[in-house]
Amino acid sequence: MSSRGSESSGRESAGGGDRAPPGRDREPPERPRFARVAPGSHSSAGTVLLLLALLAVPWSVQVFSGRDATFLFAWGLLNTNPPSVTTLSEFLFVYTRGLPEYILAWPLSVVLYGVALASASSGWLRGREDPRVTGGLLVVAAVAQMQLAWGFAVQPTRTAWPVGSVALVAVAWWCYWPAVRASVDPEA
Repeated sequence: MSSRGSESSGRESAGGGDRAPPGRDREPPERPRFARVAPGSHSSAGTVLLLLALLAVPWSVQVFSGRDATFLFAWGLLNTNPPSVTTLSEFLFVYTRGLPEYILAWPLSVVLYGVALASASSGWLRGREDPRVTGGLLVVAAVAQMQLAWGFAVQPTRTAWPVGSVALVAVAWWCYWPAVRASVDPEA
């Protein structure tokens, strides 16, 4: 009986049983939920969700004389004094008369973001996407938001924080930079 037990244990240690060879007993690490887009691939559901989450981030925060603030989102703006919400369509079709030109950077950045979201969604659902285009659209949207924040910041008693620009560039860098870098330098 003792020889039979040693045969069985000998096979297990030699790799013939249920045990994996040394160094291979670990499973591969899980991909992050908001995965980077690999070179030659397309956006995942997590990437699309991350892009949708940008709707909850204020793209620009304007503080007036340190007492009240306006939060510009992709969908509209939220004023704190008096508390009110204005949708982007209301802003464009009701309140745009006589406004400075730099404010038009806001709807422009929303259009660019929408096209990037459509590109990522197409990549996720149909497998057809050029990650360089999607990432580039996000970066250009961020630049447009910077122009908006700069336009507000140069006015007396106003401060503007380009939160959306930082968020858009961060998403473009995290999700799309590896694919862009690989297309420029395939050996990197």
